[in-house]
Amino acid sequence: MNLHKLILTENACYKAGKKITVKGIMVHSTGANNPNLKRYVGPDDGLLGKNQYGNHWNTYHPGGREVCVHAFIGKLADGTIATYQTLPWNHRGWHAGGSANNTHIGFEICEDGLTDYAYFKKVYREAVELCAYLCKEYGLTEQNIICHSEGYKQGVASNHGDVMHWFPKHGKSMDTFRAEVKALLAADTKEDTEDTAEPVVTYPEKLTSGYYRVRKTWKDSKSQVGAYRILTNAKAAADKNPGTFVFANDGTAIYPADKTTEPDYRIHTVVKGDTLWEIAEQYLGKGARYTEIKKLNGLTSNVIYSGWKLKIPN
Repeated sequence: MNLHKLILTENACYKAGKKITVKGIMVHSTGANNPNLKRYVGPDDGLLGKNQYGNHWNTYHPGGREVCVHAFIGKLADGTIATYQTLPWNHRGWHAGGSANNTHIGFEICEDGLTDYAYFKKVYREAVELCAYLCKEYGLTEQNIICHSEGYKQGVASNHGDVMHWFPKHGKSMDTFRAEVKALLAADTKEDTEDTAEPVVTYPEKLTSGYYRVRKTWKDSKSQVGAYRILTNAKAAADKNPGTFVFANDGTAIYPADKTTEPDYRIHTVVKGDTLWEIAEQYLGKGARYTEIKKLNGLTSNVIYSGWKLKIPN
């Protein structure tokens, strides 16, 4: 999932400030032949592209309507597919036209002409990943996911046909959608429970050859403040010289404990509500890209979960 965040703070829905206890997810599609996120999300953050008409939803009443959703899925200016979170997930949205506003996170998939399978396949998968992410965040299952048309049949939403006017054109349905979310959740659970612990390396208190070296980085020998046979003495020297680390003979940083491999990154423990984009902005500055963080952590997805420890470049 390619998750970004641009909260629609000017929308009357956001200004209302009401919260919900999340009990489900409602899938919508926009009903207009315009797959570009900039049509709905704005202003331009450097990725969306400029909406020359200024008719995105970051206005008090977009098009004179009381509407707002938690996220949109569609195209960035460069044509790649992304998800933009537009409300806090536990904020009461205006998307269902019924009581589901009080219980469900709602997101829109930007429609095109409904005939491009390549585009559909990408946004469909992005939506599956978004739902799996939200299920994990809020303790939901695939059975807590419905589309707008299903919400109408259940009496919790207004009379709309989305997404069942679109999905079947490409051999999909909400049943296949839920099945794919379930499969992704199962795969994530298996990955989380696998034993991935690395062997614990211990270092002797006293060396008979070589030294524990205290310096800022292994390569920066000029920053060295001392070399010690006794590990306790090396640690004490590092404590007295903030920004330095104890290195073993092979160049591994072994102290302080939260930096056990390299001294050129810090560790961030992901908390509920974090996104990769937010973490990049927090540590690398406003508007920063998160490519460095993904590369440093070997991530192939932008989905991160509570409790993950991410390496953040200094």
